[in-house]
Parts: sequence; C-alpha cells; structure tokens
Amino acid sequence: MSEQLIALVFPGQGSQKVGMLAAAHERFQAVRDTFAEASQALGYDMWDLVQNGEQDALNLTETTQPVLLTCSVALWRAWLDEDGPRPAIMAGHSLGEFSALVCAESLAFADAVQLVRQRGAFMQTAVPVGEGAMAAIIGLDDDTINRVCSEAATHSGRTVAAVNFNSPGQVVIAGHTGGVDEAITRLKEAGAKRAMPLPVSAPFHTELMKPAGERLAEAVAGLSITAPAIPVVHNVHAQTEQDPQRIRELLVEQIYSPVQWTRCMQTIADAGATAAVECGPGKVLSGLGRRIDKSLQCFSVEEPDDLLAAVAALKA
Repeated sequence: MSEQLIALVFPGQGSQKVGMLAAAHERFQAVRDTFAEASQALGYDMWDLVQNGEQDALNLTETTQPVLLTCSVALWRAWLDEDGPRPAIMAGHSLGEFSALVCAESLAFADAVQLVRQRGAFMQTAVPVGEGAMAAIIGLDDDTINRVCSEAATHSGRTVAAVNFNSPGQVVIAGHTGGVDEAITRLKEAGAKRAMPLPVSAPFHTELMKPAGERLAEAVAGLSITAPAIPVVHNVHAQTEQDPQRIRELLVEQIYSPVQWTRCMQTIADAGATAAVECGPGKVLSGLGRRIDKSLQCFSVEEPDDLLAAVAALKA
C-alpha cells in the first residue's frame, strides 16, 4: 500500500496545560533541544514553566502563544527524527498558523517564538481586561449565528461577531462583554443547544483587535519570511499562498479576522488528504476534523507512543 497523502494541523490557544509533553521531552532529543532553543530566544526557562509553573501563568496569552508554538515545533521535529512521512499540506488554528509556517520553513523558529510573544502582548493590551469576551455556540448554523450577532450588536450598540468557524454546528463568538452577553441570550432563544462563555481575557479575531494588528504589522515588517516548502492553508481565506509579502499581510489580517477553520479543513480534503496529524498538545483539532469530514483519519501525537503509532500507520 502506498503512503497516504497527509496533512499536519497545529492547535491554537486553549490546548495548554501544566505538565504537557513530559513524556515526549523524556523520549525525544528533538523536544529537549527545541525547548532549550526557545528558552534561549526568550530569556527564561520555558520547560520549567511548562512543567512546574502555575496554570494561570501559562494561560496569559503572551506566555501561551510562544509555549504552544514551541510544543508544536518540538513534536514536528520529533516526527521527522522518527522518519514520519512528509505532509503534503499544513494548516494551523489561529496561533497554530505561525507554527505551521515555522514547520513549512517559511519562518525561522527563533524569530517566530519572539514574534508570537509580542502578538500575545499586543492582543492582551488592545482591549482592557474585562471589556471583552468570547463564547462557544453549539447547535446552530453559521448563517443564523451571523444574523443573531448582527442583531445583538445593533441592539446593544456593542461589537459582537462570529470569529471561529470551528466545525458545522460549533462556532465561537467574541466582542465587547455586553455585546456577547446580549448575543448569548438571543442565540439561546434561536435554539442554540449550548452557549458557553469561554475563560479568555480578550476578544480575539474581532475588529477590536485592529490596534493589535497595527502593532503586529510593524513587528512582521522586518521579519524574514520565505515561500513555504510545504503549502500552508491560511485562516483568513482558507487558501494557500507562496508570496512572502502576502503571507506577511495575512498574519496581520488574521488577528482581527474570523478563523475559517471549517473551510481550511475542506481545502485540505479537496487537496486529496486522507489523514490529518494534530501536531501539538491535546486532541481538539482531531475532534473537529472528524466532525468536518468523517472520512478523514485523524491522529494526535502529543504522547510518544501515539506519535510512533501514527508514523507506523501512515507508512504502512
């Protein structure tokens, strides 16, 4: 049997937990080396924070972002060291898009880990803590959510919009706290099975992030970006790009634009991928992948035995 056409997908914020990658760090030299490289770039012992820090510290977005990027790159390097098959295409959810670009050799790891720390700081300071909110909406179609958010925004005079189209029937909304509260009430009335506020401190991927986008644009302006060696599907429009300047623009646009994850996964399936490997902590994207395309084989590789099993299965 020939090797399958595979995709690698990289998670965003929400997958972080104290103690993650402990077994992988013990098993794979590449994981140890990658955390050492990140620690040197950022000036603190990242591995100690991940294993021994407080969860609240790990949840601060300017910490979460470089930590998750490092986890993903570490597992990718372990995948290569274990002779894992080369993917035909990649994508990352929100922050994960930066991880994908590093692994596709478009961004240097040391540059990216510093850039996403800045990205986190810019996102956190764009909206004062307490003024923004996000909520997960389960069980309504995209059009209904968009319509109800528009009505809630008009009625409350506050920003609220759908910002993560994660899978059919699972969408995240965000905006001003008052706008999100109004939308939650209206979405429940419209038939949402669940409408749950999320424990985040800023309304990511809304127009309220435009000040963060302006600062990020300055940060990426001088950054070396090259054409990816492996195509990367971008969150903003669910297409791949080869032009470094266009990639630079999309990384900025992404911070205040919805994450079109359902469409990204459809693009991956349309490219012929029959398997998706979630390269990072957790199994969130694997779950979403199965909901988007039931024929897609999904693997998560945070644990060493799972990584080795995925390599074996995809080379069989």
